[in-house]
Amino acid sequence: MVKFISILSLFILFQSDVIEEVSWNENYKLTWSDFRGVPNNQTDAVAITASGITFSYSIKKTTNKVHGFRTLVKAHFYPEHSWCKKEMVDSHILKHEQLHFDITELHARLFRQQITKLKPNLDLDNQLNQLHQSINEQLSLMQNSYDEETNHSINTEAQIKWQESIAKQLKALEKFKSKS
Repeated sequence: MVKFISILSLFILFQSDVIEEVSWNENYKLTWSDFRGVPNNQTDAVAITASGITFSYSIKKTTNKVHGFRTLVKAHFYPEHSWCKKEMVDSHILKHEQLHFDITELHARLFRQQITKLKPNLDLDNQLNQLHQSINEQLSLMQNSYDEETNHSINTEAQIKWQESIAKQLKALEKFKSKS
């Protein structure tokens, strides 16, 4: 019996059946034209990046034994739910928003790394789902810390430290990077 579960994790809920997404790729950097959502003029924010991790898996098992499993983990950016106030943005803010997407990729890599440590067992469904929930909680905490410490890109020293730190962490987990 093959069991397949697909789980989509995002920071926001989407009502649409079709969600446009851009998969993280080391050779592609976001541009302001990727931010196609309607800006929220009720906030001081000048840009919002909607990104998240998609996760699916299949488990091959019989009644009392798991024979193997496969997973798919991807970091995505959602253009229709990301927005910017075009008259207020610049390249510095774009780098800040790109780093939000890079932080999502970092957590996709951490997730893949943790999955490699799992062994087939009858509780694998729960282990994968708990791991997914945990990685999303860690992702959310890091995204919030990033915004707090950089004051949403205003603190340029902190912004540079974050860029260097995330680049270093991505490099350390390079063997778990998203495939193009």
